[in-house]
Amino acid sequence: MSNYKIKPLQLLNAKKIGVEIKQSTNKRKKLDVFKDGKKVGSIGAMYPDGKPYKDYATYLQELPKKDADKKRKNYLARHSKEPKMKDGKRTNSLYSDLILWA
Repeated sequence: MSNYKIKPLQLLNAKKIGVEIKQSTNKRKKLDVFKDGKKVGSIGAMYPDGKPYKDYATYLQELPKKDADKKRKNYLARHSKEPKMKDGKRTNSLYSDLILWA
């Protein structure tokens, strides 16, 4: 299980899109995403040593908002070409954008 601490902003973002989030059971991921009680994805990478990669909510705690916004803009640009839907279902990339980076 990941040791990532879920931020209130992420809980709010998940609620807005109708999903629940919990700490991931995959040690390489931060969060598992659930829709109607069924796991639909795992998001947020962890370093091999168990330290989480930073996300928008983390940057907001550590940096001035304008700097966190720049990190967010760069992340979204870097990942913009990843598919957001596959076979009519949301992808992990979309969940990451909407939960970790919104």
